[in-house]
Amino acid sequence: MTGGRHPMKVTYSVGFKSSGKITALHLDLLINSGISDDVSPMLPLNVIKALKKYDWGALSFDVKLCKTNLTSKSAMRAPGEVQGSYIAEAIIEHVSSSLSMEVDSVRNKNVHTFESLNLVYDNIVSVGEYTLPSIMDKLAVSSSFFQRSKMIEQFNQKSTWKKRGISRVPIVYEATQQPKPGKVSILQDGSIVVEVGGIEIGQGLWTKVKQITAYSLGLIESSWAKELVEKIRVIQADTLSIVQGGYTAGSTTSESSCEAVRLCCNVLVERLRPLKKKLQEQNVSVDWPTLIRQAQLESVNLAANSYYVPESDSTSYLNFGAAVSEVEIDILTGETTILQSDIIYDCGQSLNPAVDMGQIEGAFVQGIGFFMNEEYLTNEEGLMVSNSTWTYKIPTIDTIPRNFNVHVVNSGHHEKRVLSSKASGEPPLLLAASVHCAARAAVKAAREQLKQWDKLNGSVSEFYLDVPAILPVVKTQCGLDYVEKYLETLLAQKSN
Repeated sequence: MTGGRHPMKVTYSVGFKSSGKITALHLDLLINSGISDDVSPMLPLNVIKALKKYDWGALSFDVKLCKTNLTSKSAMRAPGEVQGSYIAEAIIEHVSSSLSMEVDSVRNKNVHTFESLNLVYDNIVSVGEYTLPSIMDKLAVSSSFFQRSKMIEQFNQKSTWKKRGISRVPIVYEATQQPKPGKVSILQDGSIVVEVGGIEIGQGLWTKVKQITAYSLGLIESSWAKELVEKIRVIQADTLSIVQGGYTAGSTTSESSCEAVRLCCNVLVERLRPLKKKLQEQNVSVDWPTLIRQAQLESVNLAANSYYVPESDSTSYLNFGAAVSEVEIDILTGETTILQSDIIYDCGQSLNPAVDMGQIEGAFVQGIGFFMNEEYLTNEEGLMVSNSTWTYKIPTIDTIPRNFNVHVVNSGHHEKRVLSSKASGEPPLLLAASVHCAARAAVKAAREQLKQWDKLNGSVSEFYLDVPAILPVVKTQCGLDYVEKYLETLLAQKSN
């Protein structure tokens, strides 16, 4: 059995000025939920939250969940958000095509101001926290976006069989913190056992929890922190030892678990500090093992439980980031090669830069799979037939951009977030839309060449590049008879 992401049919009406500024958008959205609810009821909100990354002016929508005789759809990383972010980019591309404007110019005109952002996201961003405009500017410089755009234009004029495209895409992702329990126990030998409600599934949750435990208990004596790291074990809790564990989702489990552990450690620090002071007054040399042995002798409670519940005014916050991707398509085969991707992502004050970097890179490559590779095929009965890696093409080493640059922005202190950190799991996945948009730009260049040969049936820029943009999709939009039209053009030139 299989779930898969929710297919959607989107119909929209959009109003815009000749400058490219969008003034109104209405969406009619039909979501294929399959035979049962599963997580489908959460999809409409997630789609619209991601769609709101641009300032649409007046925004209205009608979203319907459709029960069908197909398999139920389920939650997959950034459920609904990845579709909503793509819908936003498709609309921006359509507007730019209608106006014959550079799509990057239209994007910039519709990126939120600080005022419009707080209007649509209910004032959850404080002054100085809105980093997206500066990220977009920094990325343009660090990736040499405008210079490379001109170089790509020159390349496309000279190259007949390969075309390149480049695209810069922003994201605004609303993350929601969850209540999370935690438990910290100091054993007789001085080792420390930590339990949290979140599940370690490769996202580095236990690494961050271990780090926070050492940091927080190290407040007793800062020089002990490095030693304490080696004494900490994070073990998988069960529903008896940790109740109200909640679910591991939404990209905020790590930070919520870290805060729950920090609260436990604060309690233990308050219990152990007076004892340390007492031993020092007796001229006893105090190290961690000595302190814990004395605490055992004096019957100090060395276990603490907590349940972290976010404050009502800090439950949600926004993540910002942007990506520039450059691709090259082979017109003869439809193959797409990602030449370079540059990402700048605001992680707040990262709890662990190495872990967050891995999350950003991994999510982006996973997003490439969704936008470019992973075709979900079903038979007449609605059963999945692309049920192995022979037919379902997941990202491989060849999928990764040849030149992959990621920069993590550590923005300022924020007292209402967990140690001023931000999520890094799901939001970067949405940035992979930059690869699809770059592929669309490359296909557009191929269609422009057909127009120069007077062999194009239809518009240069008004076409739909399906998701995923696999080889046949790219090849079809470039023209299945591209070689024949090229030869016809050569013959016509010779006869003249």
